[in-house]
Amino acid sequence: MQVLVRSVPPASIGSEHPLIDRIYAARGIERPSEADRSLSRLLAPSELPDIEPAANRLADAIEGGERILIVGDFDADGATSVALCVQALTAMGAQDVQFIVPNRFEFGYGLSPEIVALALERAPDLIVTVDNGIASVEGVQAANAAGVDVIITDHHLPGEVLPPALAIVNPNREDSQFSSRAMAGVGVAYYVLSWLRQRLRSRGWFARGVLEEPNMAQYLDLVALGTVADVVPLDHNNRILVHQGLMRMRRGLTSAGIKALAAVGKRDLATLVAQDLGFAVAPRLNAAGRLEDMSIGIRCLMAQDPAAAKALADQLDSLNLSRRELEQDMVADAELILGDLPKDDLSHGISVYHESFHQGVVGIVAGRLREKRHRPAIVFADANDPQQSELKGSARSIDGLNIRDVLDALATRYPGMLIKFGGHAMAAGLTIKRVHYPRFRKAFDAMVADTVTEDALTAAWLTDGTLEHERLTLETAKLIADAGPWGAAFPEPCFRGEFKLISQRIVGGQHLKLVVKAHDLLIDAIAFRQPALSGTLDQVLLVYKLAINDYGGRRTLQLMVEYIEPLS
Repeated sequence: MQVLVRSVPPASIGSEHPLIDRIYAARGIERPSEADRSLSRLLAPSELPDIEPAANRLADAIEGGERILIVGDFDADGATSVALCVQALTAMGAQDVQFIVPNRFEFGYGLSPEIVALALERAPDLIVTVDNGIASVEGVQAANAAGVDVIITDHHLPGEVLPPALAIVNPNREDSQFSSRAMAGVGVAYYVLSWLRQRLRSRGWFARGVLEEPNMAQYLDLVALGTVADVVPLDHNNRILVHQGLMRMRRGLTSAGIKALAAVGKRDLATLVAQDLGFAVAPRLNAAGRLEDMSIGIRCLMAQDPAAAKALADQLDSLNLSRRELEQDMVADAELILGDLPKDDLSHGISVYHESFHQGVVGIVAGRLREKRHRPAIVFADANDPQQSELKGSARSIDGLNIRDVLDALATRYPGMLIKFGGHAMAAGLTIKRVHYPRFRKAFDAMVADTVTEDALTAAWLTDGTLEHERLTLETAKLIADAGPWGAAFPEPCFRGEFKLISQRIVGGQHLKLVVKAHDLLIDAIAFRQPALSGTLDQVLLVYKLAINDYGGRRTLQLMVEYIEPLS
């Protein structure tokens, strides 16, 4: 394992804290404006492709009392997008807004012809996709044939052919002039709804006195949650959206559902940070789509009554516990399968399948394998096709490897091997025939080998250097937390340091609890999924993040250990 230090270009951000200046500069922020997280710094919606026809068609639907059907995805980004659209459209005067989310085990992902057939049973006048649709050529054709307009709002990478929708709002279209291509699906939906509000305002819709014009800032809690949950890069625009949503949550200006999810995750709203959304709130929301039906999560997000929200959050918490057990078993099984392979097999790209694997958890397991082995990983499970002949896979990548481009290259080189695929640079989904799995496994490994350098496959921790012992304080931890949000492509600061090891013990069955000493300061530390260190040790090298532990109502500094290396 290499422990490296981020390069810090000469820059002055203009903050009052040299440490934050250094951290920001190492993440490419060169001017104070780039650190400004106020709403006035958000990019204007006008450069998003097709946002004008999308907003005008939605305005027509509202004024005409048409039935609008939202078609979502079964993850947290999709769930927050659906909840956002239903609530905001209703607040703007839509009389009949319904939603449908495909069950991943019956229909799979996106606006497929099968989902369109199900949607048509509700007789919609307009279908709006959120967090999906960019690859749904046949589904849009089916809707058009039935005389139903389709608006696509999505952020996934487009294929060679775009669906024949009335409007396709996606910052990743080739003709997009929008400066940020990193928005989550919920961010795209938020922009469309914001532009819709302007169109309705220009038509005098709110001036008629029937409805009060909604404040779109009230929905930023949903935007923040969906953006963090989807692990999209936190560029400047996304940091603004997440920061503003978090600020509303901290002030208690959030939905009963998010409050309940934070409570079951044992997170305090007053001190909530992006990491709490990613590790406590989003997994419970995602558990519904992974194991059962995401409509449970959507109902929780839209719940108005605290008691109803708590009941739904408790149900999601129970599903999440089941998901954890499945995940642990599947990771263990995957490691056994990989351990039986020849040492030179899967040396670059990992593919693993077992008939017992659960389709809803393969993405998490792929992420765990990626973390442990620092290799792009794809985990497959049986699909629910009638002939039981297909496998569905979920891929997770490493920095420097666009996993969707790899799948695209495989589809081109081996026609017919991939039935369908799609996704992002860091995560993707695919379907293959079971009979093609051995061939795919070798082809994927070879494609990764041809695409990445050996350096990219070498695990390394990129740190912000050492932290002076006098900065190992609660005040520094709070300072860093307040300088966020931190996340993908804008990583939370981590530091390296040598400490005297005072004690160690295993807690929770698999986590290493430490007490370390820096000069005269004793500090608690924890390393997740880390076995106890063997031998007689005095000194350890830690790569760590600063955190605030408020267990038992007492706030203390805690080091979150990312990597540990014995020094003696």
